[in-house]
Amino acid sequence: MKKLAFITCIATTIIMVSCNSSVKRHPNDAYIPDMGYSRAYETYADHSNLKEKGIKYNNMPVAGTVARGEDFPFPLAHDAVGDTTNYHLSKTVPNPYDSLSETDLVEAERLYLVHCGICHGKKLDGNGPLWKDGSGPYPAAPKNLITLNMPDGQMFYSITYGKGQMGSYASQLSRKHRWQIVTYIKEKQKAGK
Repeated sequence: MKKLAFITCIATTIIMVSCNSSVKRHPNDAYIPDMGYSRAYETYADHSNLKEKGIKYNNMPVAGTVARGEDFPFPLAHDAVGDTTNYHLSKTVPNPYDSLSETDLVEAERLYLVHCGICHGKKLDGNGPLWKDGSGPYPAAPKNLITLNMPDGQMFYSITYGKGQMGSYASQLSRKHRWQIVTYIKEKQKAGK
């Protein structure tokens, strides 16, 4: 009987202590709050108050990263005025597209005609509508791309940064499209020989 009274007394004490209202319980607290409540922000979310919170965020990808499915960036920067170092180094840059599929070749031809054919001509002979054998409105004769002996990397450099009277096409053509146009020109040069 004394054992039963002792066990009842101990059990009652444990229950009373565990039910004490002075113990603060927060069932919604996270053990590691940074994992539960991330500081990452969605791209199109409002970012106006981030500086106040001490967060540096500028919506730009990390420098040196390449998006999935995108070609590696061209390794050479544009030369400063009067400098041709990178232009000459571009001869060593290989074309990542050795050949094009039938669909890509048709697309490269279309892109060439839209962006390049106006000066270099439909036949790549340097006689486009802007030149017309010297009677057109353009004052300088474009290069004849069929007879042009230029490495792929140097041709890509010229399309990307511009060369001589030709301006840059980097804003109009993606990196992949520029390489495809270079490959298309090389294919036409092989066919012309």
